[in-house]
Amino acid sequence: MEKRFAGKVVIVTGAGSGIGAATARRFSFEGATVVLCGRTRSKLEGVASTLPAERTLVHPADVRKFDEVASLVESTVERFARLDVIVNNAGVAPTGPITEVPIDDWHDVIATDVSGVFYGCRAAIPHLKATRGAIVNVSSVSGLSGDWGMSFYNAAKGAVSNFTRAAALDCAADGIRVNAVCPSLTATDLTRDMLDDEKLMKAFRERIPLGDHAQPEDVAAAIAFLASDDARFITGVNLPVDGGLMASNGQPRQA
Repeated sequence: MEKRFAGKVVIVTGAGSGIGAATARRFSFEGATVVLCGRTRSKLEGVASTLPAERTLVHPADVRKFDEVASLVESTVERFARLDVIVNNAGVAPTGPITEVPIDDWHDVIATDVSGVFYGCRAAIPHLKATRGAIVNVSSVSGLSGDWGMSFYNAAKGAVSNFTRAAALDCAADGIRVNAVCPSLTATDLTRDMLDDEKLMKAFRERIPLGDHAQPEDVAAAIAFLASDDARFITGVNLPVDGGLMASNGQPRQA
């Protein structure tokens, strides 16, 4: 495989597991120096242990706090003298009816999924100007339409999707591209209970044209594409990585 990111420096938030870990591995495989960010050092170190030590840095940080995100970016640039890509992936997904989900869950999902993305962009943009770099945010198909029992998550990911569009407009003059991926159900620690529910999975397989859930590596491949020069004329896009889910208007299969 071509080393599209050789000599480049990439920050990945939420890199301790799932999509973030797969994304860190993908960028590293393609030659990048990768900075792994998350709240749990042991999980980050577990991922880092599978990557080349000379091109990997572990930097724990809480994306809900701008000073920690700013420190993450500044220390990356101080260590490696550049920043080419930031992947804002960290997220949480509370579920339940609007009137029953704890109010604290609302504040947490907005702080993590929305403010965390904004803070990453805000801190990285001054450095990405120098490299004409790229931002890839992780939204969701839940940021493009609604779900039952996921209103908090829908609100947060909807904000990420539209923020991505607006940020792309603001950053274009500096040569910075801003895009998002919008995965559907993906096999991660957060979705383990869903994947173990055979009745629910049967319903998902009926709704997803390609017939199954995504793997983290499927989403990582799309992230790497959007961050690469192969996507040099793509910005402001929310790319579904969903097995064709969003191609349907929601009506049941008739043939």
